[in-house]
Amino acid sequence: MAQLALLAGDITAMSLLVFGLYFPRHRRRDLVVAYLGVNAGVVAVATSLSGAGTGAGLGLGMALFGVLSIIRLRSTELDQHEVAYYFSALALGILGALDTAHTGRSLGLMALILAVLFVGDHPWLLRSHRRQVMVLDSAMPDHAALVAYLESILDARVHSVSVQRVDLVNDTTLVDVRYRGPHGRPKAAPRPAASATPTVAVRP
Repeated sequence: MAQLALLAGDITAMSLLVFGLYFPRHRRRDLVVAYLGVNAGVVAVATSLSGAGTGAGLGLGMALFGVLSIIRLRSTELDQHEVAYYFSALALGILGALDTAHTGRSLGLMALILAVLFVGDHPWLLRSHRRQVMVLDSAMPDHAALVAYLESILDARVHSVSVQRVDLVNDTTLVDVRYRGPHGRPKAAPRPAASATPTVAVRP
């Protein structure tokens, strides 16, 4: 009976995780399939090994976390929040498959995972903080001038700028900028008299 309650809790939690949190916020259908498949696979394998004892189930869980961290899901580019959903799907699967005497605790941990993702990935949390990778059509080795220019076109306060490449041959600069602004959207770049002033292209 406890095992059935945990499996029902896992199904409910995964439904909320995928269809209540992730997909409405990020709209990436391929990862919906991945999250459901990962969770179902973990539940199936962990349940089949549950007869060997809780230690084997915990060992399986740690192995799965280790494999995921090594592989880094390199088949496609993922953002950090998407990796967090992967780990959550794994954790829910392990909690739903382990046959323990503390069913209420396991269900409570499932609810905790959902609550953390609900808050941590909420669009209103730190919504004015943004990150963009930008290509400037001029080489700008002067850090102070680069920050001032980015603040003028983003209408925001730049917190950090990481210059990834300055190409003096093609006259471009690739930067990773993190900033805080009222809207988080770049505005049209100013055009001073100096012809060397860059315009900006935003990489999606």
